[in-house]
Amino acid sequence: MKYVVVSGGVVSGLGKGVTASSIGLILKSCGFRVTAIKIDPYLNIDAGTMSPIEHGEVYVLDDGGEVDLDLGNYERFMDIKLTSENNITTGKVYKHVLEKERKGDYLGKTVQVVPHITDAIQEWIERAARIPVDGQSSPADVCVIELGGTIGDIESMPFINALGQFSYRVGSENFCLIHVSLVPVLNVVGEQKTKPTQHSVRDLRGLGLSPNILACRSAKPLEDNVKAKLSRFCQVPMENVVTLYDCPNIWHIPLLLKEQKAHEAILRVLNLTGFAKEPALEEWSLMAKMSDKLHVPVKIAVVGKYTELLDSYLSVHKALLHTSVARRKKLVIDWISASDLEQEAKKENPDAYKAAWKLLKGADGILVPGGFGNRGVQGKILAAKYARENKVPFLGICLGMQLAVIEYARTVLGLTDANSTELDPNTKNPCVVFMPEGSKTHMGGTMRLGSRRTYFQAKDSKSAKLYGNRSFVDERHRHRYEVNPAMVPRLESAGLTFPGKDESGQRMEIVELPNHPFYVGAQFHPEYKSRPGKPSPLFLGLIGAACGELDNVLQQSCQETAASRPQSNGKLERVYLKGAAKKPVSVVYSLCS
Repeated sequence: MKYVVVSGGVVSGLGKGVTASSIGLILKSCGFRVTAIKIDPYLNIDAGTMSPIEHGEVYVLDDGGEVDLDLGNYERFMDIKLTSENNITTGKVYKHVLEKERKGDYLGKTVQVVPHITDAIQEWIERAARIPVDGQSSPADVCVIELGGTIGDIESMPFINALGQFSYRVGSENFCLIHVSLVPVLNVVGEQKTKPTQHSVRDLRGLGLSPNILACRSAKPLEDNVKAKLSRFCQVPMENVVTLYDCPNIWHIPLLLKEQKAHEAILRVLNLTGFAKEPALEEWSLMAKMSDKLHVPVKIAVVGKYTELLDSYLSVHKALLHTSVARRKKLVIDWISASDLEQEAKKENPDAYKAAWKLLKGADGILVPGGFGNRGVQGKILAAKYARENKVPFLGICLGMQLAVIEYARTVLGLTDANSTELDPNTKNPCVVFMPEGSKTHMGGTMRLGSRRTYFQAKDSKSAKLYGNRSFVDERHRHRYEVNPAMVPRLESAGLTFPGKDESGQRMEIVELPNHPFYVGAQFHPEYKSRPGKPSPLFLGLIGAACGELDNVLQQSCQETAASRPQSNGKLERVYLKGAAKKPVSVVYSLCS
């Protein structure tokens, strides 16, 4: 197993996650099988109980792991399926070691950070690296490891010490360290300054790690004399100093690495030069360039609670982007704080109220994402009502789906106090209720999490057609409340349909309004499985309807499924439709693998 570690210096937010994802993609394009690990030095067991405003979205994996959003970047770029083991936190490691201590596994020894915590970190890395993530049964060839935080942070020290020991133990030909650092430009002099990077590398060396490659973030490409200076003072070959300068979109980063031959530097360090093929990034390059050239806009209003930090809805944003590029449209997102749509805002902040409603009414489609708590709920309900009454394409996800049901019960059924027991425990008309298997005493890891199966009840629904008229789909979940099964008959008699349910038939997974251009809600989170070139079907429906192309999207979705049949090994076989030249239908959206 070969290991590529990505660390960061000077400041946070330099894009280590995108850099690690891009490295994984380019190594995969060289013919290697790749996996990834994210190390988060915080004490939380996982990201599940963190506020999105503080730490960005909580990304959910197939196995139910609630993890850092960077694992979403890894999955999207490398097209892999990670596990909760691929996210290492200080909390997980200490919990593991302390449980062993309580069992007596250390035989009375004094349990210390070194060697017990550092050994546990190394064992975890090796164990997680061996987990297959690409559908095959054997381990990957290369593991990309991102070390969260910034060099010098006190909470990162045990991980840095462990990685220093690890590099010595696995050998220099199996360990490559890429340090992402900042090369700022002072406006006064207009000169690219290398001192912050020099100091960061010095600190890194003082902790026992020496970088093999420098990935320098800057506004513009590094000048040759700046590269030479960094090479001289950081003791890194000049050809191993690469620039990650500002780009129109992050899909250009793998192309930047390829242009500067960063993959060759990595392969040299890992002694893999003779085993690699030339990176095949033609489709990825096409997608990145196409995204820059799109000019026909599609405007989507995202009505959420956490809009002050856009990373709170990172996967939603990426799913919309994947879909708009697939439909050859330029994505324009209007982020609307749900609270600004409410009557209280009209009194307290009339300008924000007026601006929010102007954006909502000017949108081609409306999306209400997931969330928790009371703040902004009435604004989301108003957005769902506006979309329903004005025939605006609408997609509600998780809480967004539940609120669409509540709005329908209030407006159409006349149940003005209809609500969720999450929001009003004493409501007389509970449309959304607490799931019986949930915990009311513990918050972390107690929701209905991970990949669950949804069975389609009828093939004539838009959602079923978008999924290619399959009998079921597997999507990722994160919720502890559900649509009240006792209310379903009344809602259905009033025209609302539930074309997707779980295996019991009692848990509502998809809600749909048949006499509407596109009004769909999903209890699951379809954004988590959207990929560049393989957008989520429900997002395809939203964007397609917003562009007036839904019928075409539905037809293509059914054709793609009909043209792809499972082989005995479980992979999809591409077949050619009768009369087609040599172009398989299954590449309609295949911009990149």
